[in-house]
Amino acid sequence: MKIAKFEDILAWQKSQILVLNIYKQFYPCHDFLFKDQILRAAVSIMNNIAEGYERMSNKDFKNFLYISKGSCGEVRSMLYLALKLKYISPSNFDCLHQQSIEISKIISGLIKTL
Repeated sequence: MKIAKFEDILAWQKSQILVLNIYKQFYPCHDFLFKDQILRAAVSIMNNIAEGYERMSNKDFKNFLYISKGSCGEVRSMLYLALKLKYISPSNFDCLHQQSIEISKIISGLIKTL
C-alpha cells in the first residue's frame, strides 16, 4: 500500500485511538502532574509519526519514528505506575498496555522498511 499522507499510516491511526482511550481513562484523574505526563507521551506517539512523515525524508521520518517508539515506552511505563497507584483497573491497564505494544511493533516494522 502506498502511503500518500500520514493519516494512511496504520501506526498513526492506532495511536490516535490510544490517545483517545488514554484521555477517556484519565480525564477524571486529579493527579494533574501524572495525567499531564501520560497524555503528553500518548499525543507524542501520533504527532511524531505525523511530523516525521511530513519532513519528506526517510532519514528524518525514521528519526521521528524512534522518538514515537520511545513515547510508546513512556506510556507503558506510566501505565504501570497508574496501576500501582490504583488510577486504573487491571483490565483497563491490560487493554491500554496491549494497544501500546501493538503500536510499538508496527512502528518497529515501519522503521525496518525504511
